[in-house]
Amino acid sequence: MPAMTFPIIGMTLDSEEPGGYATFPWYALRQNYCDAVAGAGGLPLALPHHPELAEAYLDRLDGLIVTGGAFDVDPALFGATTRHDTVKLKTRRTEFELAMVHGALQRDLPILGICGGEQLLAVALGGTLIQHIPDEIAAPLAHEQPNPRDRASHEVTIVAGTRLSLIAGCARIPVNSAHHQAVKGVPSGIIVNALAADGVIEGIEDPGRRFCLGVQWHPEFAINPADTALFHAFTEAARR
Repeated sequence: MPAMTFPIIGMTLDSEEPGGYATFPWYALRQNYCDAVAGAGGLPLALPHHPELAEAYLDRLDGLIVTGGAFDVDPALFGATTRHDTVKLKTRRTEFELAMVHGALQRDLPILGICGGEQLLAVALGGTLIQHIPDEIAAPLAHEQPNPRDRASHEVTIVAGTRLSLIAGCARIPVNSAHHQAVKGVPSGIIVNALAADGVIEGIEDPGRRFCLGVQWHPEFAINPADTALFHAFTEAARR
């Protein structure tokens, strides 16, 4: 019997300044990201922020997950001339993630963007972002949910005929929500695959690539069966 192969899935880390865990700068990644990848049959691999090593990382990966974090994409990267007061930057992390995403797109390596990772993926593909949802969306939902992240905040409607709809197998799912920015516009060829009731874009995909998909929520918490199915579909794409 042939040995089982595990596609190597690179996951971007968050970075923090000294304080809390350590008196020196440190990386962070919630365990449930790793558990979700391993549970779907992948081999999770954390990626420190070295943009100059992006190509070397990509040579060794079968798929890339761009994770979320409590920070924002620099508005200058999508052509904005002003920056909202709430925007928080992590410049080196963004530089590294853009290098990884651009390289993965060139190789048609499977990509899954989660929350802020979906926003970064949208910008890498040529899209734009809402800098602060309450300033641009009338009567917005609580996209920065007050309840724990392992509980649902609101529902999203999945667009019929998209890859996400095939993965989820249903038209609506409950999701968690932890963001104040969102995708605003997508370029030609990129499809919106999920929407919140207030009109906020909750997911995007590129149907012309092997697997290039982002969601605004955190499926690693496995709030609904579609979350688990998403990791399995991504890992299966990385296996081929």
